[in-house]
Amino acid sequence: MNEEQSTTVDTIWSNVFSHFTKESEETKFDVLKRIPILKDLSKRELKEILKITYERNFESGEYIFQTGQPGASMFIIEQGEVVIVKKNEKDENVELARLKSNDFLGELALLDNSPRSASAYVEKPTKTLAIFRDDLLKLLENNPDLGRKVMHRLAITIGYRLKATNDLLLKKEKEINKSNNA
Repeated sequence: MNEEQSTTVDTIWSNVFSHFTKESEETKFDVLKRIPILKDLSKRELKEILKITYERNFESGEYIFQTGQPGASMFIIEQGEVVIVKKNEKDENVELARLKSNDFLGELALLDNSPRSASAYVEKPTKTLAIFRDDLLKLLENNPDLGRKVMHRLAITIGYRLKATNDLLLKKEKEINKSNNA
């Protein structure tokens, strides 16, 4: 890619994902501190994560990602509201979760690029911070101690969410069995 093409691509992507300004850095830092995956990190380590974090704003009605798309990044909701939905057998969106400020989504994309298992829909204007898998992997390669901490917390978080999903499935099964026996 020549310099002119590179500048054009950078200009296009800068409108979609952008680094934040110094004025907003402290706020972004505070948001990152509240995320379970990053909660055990030192101030210095969080600053390293901050360097690979991008802002992305979404308007009402916009999808952050859709089912089947390859996962490339995790999103942290700074302000706004996101609904996680999945199509049922009637091709209707079923709400799986409703996420608000300081929640995060798409964390499995930090591990691999497998297709998204659900869609993330924005109900009202939403500000997010994005962390891309490739940027995180480069950072972790250069700082293995930081990588160990982040991956450990990521594993704990995914395990917690899996247990919660299992509990919901059991509850749903009990409801179905109860209604079938009535």
